[in-house]
Amino acid sequence: MPSAHLPRAVFAMDPVHLPLLFPEPLMARLRQTAQIDPTLVVRDFTAPAAAPALARAEVLVTGWGCPRLDTDTLAAAPNLRAVLHAAGSVRSLVGDTLWQRGVAVSSAVTGNAVPVAEYTLAMILLAGKDTFTHRERYRATHTYPTTAETAATGNLGRRVGVIGASRVGRRLLELLRPYDFEVLLHDPYVDAVEAAALGARLVSLEDLLSHSDIVSLHAPDIPETQRMLDRGRLALIRDGGVLINTSRGALVDHDALTDELVAGRLSAILDVTDPEPLPADSPLYRLPNVYLTPHIAGSLGNELERLGRIVVDELERLAAGLPLAHEVRHADLARVA
Repeated sequence: MPSAHLPRAVFAMDPVHLPLLFPEPLMARLRQTAQIDPTLVVRDFTAPAAAPALARAEVLVTGWGCPRLDTDTLAAAPNLRAVLHAAGSVRSLVGDTLWQRGVAVSSAVTGNAVPVAEYTLAMILLAGKDTFTHRERYRATHTYPTTAETAATGNLGRRVGVIGASRVGRRLLELLRPYDFEVLLHDPYVDAVEAAALGARLVSLEDLLSHSDIVSLHAPDIPETQRMLDRGRLALIRDGGVLINTSRGALVDHDALTDELVAGRLSAILDVTDPEPLPADSPLYRLPNVYLTPHIAGSLGNELERLGRIVVDELERLAAGLPLAHEVRHADLARVA
């Protein structure tokens, strides 16, 4: 796309997200870079109003709520050159046909990694101070804990195990650097030298589980990682250990984790579960050693603008004839979320 040409673009997402992704100043910048109608936000590619827009579109600006880009949709968009996703994973959005057509794909997943890593860091620090246990005890007794009750509390030298050097995992490793933690990392695609550069010691999954006080999951949800923390591996986590999951609930054997939590041997901070949400009668809602949040670690509220900024940056690069900075390649789908 030459710099003199403003590419024709179309929004394809749930329109409820549009004002947060692209507040007025950012929308104005976007409209200086592309020919786009902010009043047209496609949710159904088969709708009559979508047909003329798709026929002209060179760029689709997608987000949560965008339907899958199937063969029929791509046939209706013969001029499509790029899909810029103002969200995280594109796995459910795109298929082989897109790359066969030579359409470039970009994702704002790097921007979405920021709040997830920040949430995780906050929870690691709170877990190291045994905050949730002390809160429950304080509610029940209205007294301060004794020296004996705080003997195992604190973040000095706490061993944190990070499973997955994903974008979130890497951002978390960066955020952990200023603290007095010992950090372990397991990732089959990382070697010991790279792990050290990230501020961690590379270990096997079993060693990480056996030697970590706090285990934080950041692996992708792919067939190889389904139930990767099964009953046997959960049993490796030391008594009193904490599991943090901000990735996907499917990475953990839910029944096995529930048994460990009901028994009180482990604690957990879960922003994702399997199923999601949990049924109303799940014991995890009531256990004092479980801290549940409703999938809020990712971008919410004003954090969505960060995703919009990435998309506008990418659109400006396209318009200038530059390569995408956050391109998702076909080969990446085999090992990323």
